[in-house]
Amino acid sequence: MNQKKVTFADIAAYTGFSKTTISRYFNSPDTLTLENQQKIADALAALDYKENKVGRILASGQTEFIGIIIPNLYMHYYSEMLSQILSTYETYGYKFLVFAGNDKKDVERRYIEELLAYNIEGMIVLSPTISSRELAACHVPVVGIEREDAYISSVNTDNYMGGVQAAGLLKESGCDILIHVNADLPDSAPASGRIRGFVDTCKDYGLPYDLILTDLGNTFEENRANILRLVDDLETRYPEQRKGVFMPNDTHANVLLNILFQKYGKLPEHYQIIGFDDSPISREAVVPTSTVGQQIPLIADEAMKILTAQIRERKKRRPAPAGDPVHKVIPPVLIRRETTA
Repeated sequence: MNQKKVTFADIAAYTGFSKTTISRYFNSPDTLTLENQQKIADALAALDYKENKVGRILASGQTEFIGIIIPNLYMHYYSEMLSQILSTYETYGYKFLVFAGNDKKDVERRYIEELLAYNIEGMIVLSPTISSRELAACHVPVVGIEREDAYISSVNTDNYMGGVQAAGLLKESGCDILIHVNADLPDSAPASGRIRGFVDTCKDYGLPYDLILTDLGNTFEENRANILRLVDDLETRYPEQRKGVFMPNDTHANVLLNILFQKYGKLPEHYQIIGFDDSPISREAVVPTSTVGQQIPLIADEAMKILTAQIRERKKRRPAPAGDPVHKVIPPVLIRRETTA
């Protein structure tokens, strides 16, 4: 408890290097030879050095903080993605400041200003509210996940393939009418690929389909009210038909499943349901739900890998000129559970 803290002067005396060289080891290690880096690393272990994080931040201006902007924590996809990003601390060593913007531009701009005031080293943005052009002007590396990404790097699921997989599974399940429910998304939104993949597959196989583009809301109360109306509409229009319903995410799929259970006491045979994400709610639902799985742990790791590389490049004495944004596309994984035959 009373052990004297090891200082840069102690490390310098032990290694024979100057305090300036020791400081460079912590702040710009690439300016030292690998041999000298190893000598200092060995000295730190021998002296049982405990880093003073506050002192390092004040000296270097490098906080090791990354800002995260998410739309909300209600949708299970966002909460699971956030959990996976936070778990990368052990691998990449960055800490996180998190804000939920709730689709409000003025609020998100204020959050971004606050993050920049904390001297964050980069941002991961899941919210689609602020354009990528505006985010690119923040002068820190930015990686988007499942959002418009013309001016920033990104990691997205192959949403088109996900739509193909969902339609294919409902086709195999013997549905009379295939239905996809989603928001009316612009082409720049990666999730719009789910719509195109679903529609193209239905057309290719000559399958009867219905595309319902509507805003289901971002709270449970809004979701329940809107999906109740959806069920009433589907049962009026397709009363005797076996309906295969592809919901836009697992949260909405679970709300639909619960509404049907409350109405029928079970998942009726004339409904087949598939969601999108493979967030925990799909496994934990009253009936485990089929889903197009986004590989969430892999997406989180790839986002951190891209962001970390860009941060490290900026720290070099002679950083390379900024190149084009990096875009990584991760294949989805179809997961068959009990809501499809």
